[in-house]
Amino acid sequence: MPGVGTVYRWELTKLRYQKRTYLGLGAAVLVPILFVVAVHFRHDRRGGDFAFSSYLSRSGLAVPLVILLFGAVWMFPLITALVAGDIFASEDHNGTLKTIFTRSLERGQIFAGKALAAATYAVAAILLDGTVAVIAGSIQSGFNSLQSLSGTIVSAPKALELVYVSLLVYLIPIAAIVCVGLLLSTVTRNSAAAVVGTLMFSLLLQLLGILPGLGAIQPYLLSTQFNAWQGLLRTPIDWAPIIRAAWVCALYGVPALFAALLVFLRRDVAGG
Repeated sequence: MPGVGTVYRWELTKLRYQKRTYLGLGAAVLVPILFVVAVHFRHDRRGGDFAFSSYLSRSGLAVPLVILLFGAVWMFPLITALVAGDIFASEDHNGTLKTIFTRSLERGQIFAGKALAAATYAVAAILLDGTVAVIAGSIQSGFNSLQSLSGTIVSAPKALELVYVSLLVYLIPIAAIVCVGLLLSTVTRNSAAAVVGTLMFSLLLQLLGILPGLGAIQPYLLSTQFNAWQGLLRTPIDWAPIIRAAWVCALYGVPALFAALLVFLRRDVAGG
């Protein structure tokens, strides 16, 4: 009997044939490559005034971490929104919800399968970006040791482990962005509006984080949680920002996901 797994597999199959899937994954691959090329041809080898900048020309393992620093502004939220914001809205646009609802599936199962597919895409994009960054960076600057944010020198194998754990921590706020995208996808019934709305939501929180006089709310902004992975790059590891990211992102993501489910369960498709 068909269930969530059936919907999930079918949604992954559909993603394989959608252009927006490859636009996001293509960006996840292309950005780190272009970044490494820029590092190779830059004239100032001293680096900038941001974390790990001085190590860009000494260790390729600094590349994925620097990309994480700046990817939260627009790149990763946009890549995430391309599928999360479309996965329900496209059914409305194509008029296929009626067909889906006539299958031997409950609406909750359909929602769960689609939500899991959107989350899987986000995970794949982040891990693909990090992997390409590690490979391209290592080709350019070598697979060498890295200096942590506390000044400790970390061996290359240990640094590689920290890079991938950092990517996993980065997925915590990304999961909240997925939930917001799903909500807008169900509410707006328009792919473009949902994708742009999700990105604008992320950018608005970024703006709130830099406005003067709002420092008190900064620890509780979703945008701030994109930096939680930096706790892993300290000696000893600072777990406080990671733990905070888990519950703060839940405050954003869980209500959005629940609201999206309610809207979907109550969706009336009788009129077309």
